[in-house]
Amino acid sequence: MSKPVCVIVTAWNQAQKTMACLESVVAQDYDNVSTLLVDNGSEDDTIEQVSAAFPQVEILSLPRNLGPTGGYNAGFRHALSNSFSLIFLLNNDTRLAPGCVRELVAEAETAPEIGLVMPKIYYAHDPKRIWSIGGWDNPWNLEVLRPANDQIDEGQWEEPLDIDDAPFCAVLLKRELLDTIGLPNEAFFLYYEDRDFCRRARLAGFRLRLAPAAHMWHVVSASSGGSDSPAERYWMARSGVLFFRKNMDMRSRWFIVIPWRAASAFRTTWRLLRKGRFSSIKAYWLGLWHGIRGQT
Repeated sequence: MSKPVCVIVTAWNQAQKTMACLESVVAQDYDNVSTLLVDNGSEDDTIEQVSAAFPQVEILSLPRNLGPTGGYNAGFRHALSNSFSLIFLLNNDTRLAPGCVRELVAEAETAPEIGLVMPKIYYAHDPKRIWSIGGWDNPWNLEVLRPANDQIDEGQWEEPLDIDDAPFCAVLLKRELLDTIGLPNEAFFLYYEDRDFCRRARLAGFRLRLAPAAHMWHVVSASSGGSDSPAERYWMARSGVLFFRKNMDMRSRWFIVIPWRAASAFRTTWRLLRKGRFSSIKAYWLGLWHGIRGQT
């Protein structure tokens, strides 16, 4: 019998997206899946709709919005307390191909030191365009190189690969990884929690893998109101500063990182200014200030 997998879907409102995601989860061809919906204090009828349509889905209802990272961790604690050895974390704005879980588990089982596996992720609105296959760290400035982003998939990324970074919209995790390094850091309310976690995993000796035969589709930035919205810009700026403050040292060449990040801030501001996104500029610089001050 296949190893049991707990699929954790995290949601905050967005009942329609959650229903579509769960429909793709229950359609998986893997024969040992348990599904947990972590409802992060939704104010719509998400719980009622899911309960009616998917009685087999367990629901963990949080009393308030703890942010994506707080929601992830609530789900992780629940799954770990129920002795699952494989946990598939999934955002609600995603849809899985039928063999996604099966392919992820198969890749995870190829070596004991593999702690995390991600699928090949496409844009939901452009189903053959790659959103992410993960990335590789630049040790000089702590940026992540993502060469596949926005490419049309023509078979150029068909081999499983070791990666340095995996977005948390869809990752299969082994229990051993969580037992060793702990849960994602909740200081990262939104964004960069995945980068910080992946860095900790690799420092602890675990391998991160891409399973390119596992496919899924992602609606980008749905949880924060869309790309370049004030909320997205605020949390990206704040969490980015916290990440670089936490991980910057002589090995990461702080004398390169600081000027690089400063230049990035001004490039982002200029881009938003050209778009007339004045409220997003204000939110972005407020996020930078809160990150510098270490506000949580």
